[in-house]
Amino acid sequence: MTVHIRRRLTPALTKNLLLGIEDRLHAGALKAFEVVRDHCGLKDKRRARGGEGQLRFRMLEEAFEDACLEQGWTLLEGGIIPRTDLKVFQPFLRREIDGQGIILGLAAMPEPGTLPSKNKSRSAAVNLNYYLTPRLDLDDHGPKIGDLFALLLFSRDRARGGRIEEIAVGVIDAEYDSYLFYEPLDKFLKAGKDETPEAHGLPPSNAAESGVKLRDRVIPFVPPEAAGPDEDTGTK
Repeated sequence: MTVHIRRRLTPALTKNLLLGIEDRLHAGALKAFEVVRDHCGLKDKRRARGGEGQLRFRMLEEAFEDACLEQGWTLLEGGIIPRTDLKVFQPFLRREIDGQGIILGLAAMPEPGTLPSKNKSRSAAVNLNYYLTPRLDLDDHGPKIGDLFALLLFSRDRARGGRIEEIAVGVIDAEYDSYLFYEPLDKFLKAGKDETPEAHGLPPSNAAESGVKLRDRVIPFVPPEAAGPDEDTGTK
């Protein structure tokens, strides 16, 4: 398990925040399904699924943003990632605790455990995770630990309309090739409670520690064209 990444995430991704978002995501997914089913008049099932996917993502994105703002997170000022000139076009929110910043976004997965489609916003944000990948830094001028970019991920239930199959917390590597950290929401909440240093009677870990253990299992990238109508297809 990637304990070091979880220790960075746990103070910001609180139980109240995650459970509040979870409730809104389930409610929003059901509402999007019902709106398309009852009010759009689309006889073609493929068009209906595509319309539902677009509506669902926009509704869930707004619900995610509202829930984070209520819990004290702030939208990136000017849509710019801190300490960079990289601009994003999705609602990414930031919270800093004890000098350590977390930037959080929302993304749809084609299926549980697969990468969300790559777009400009996510491609810019994963640059923050460059330092998490072990590499030589012979002159000590490489990137230093700063903010960490994480995603709250969801995948729709393909067998049951209006349902969500999985919600998870994930951290994608800077090359957008695989997850450095991925845990379903219920497991993340349990592990965050059981594996904190305080839970073992230990002092809090140094937030600036840089040792990171990569996951043994690499999650393959699913290209956007294979993601289906459910995915966020925006290119911005």
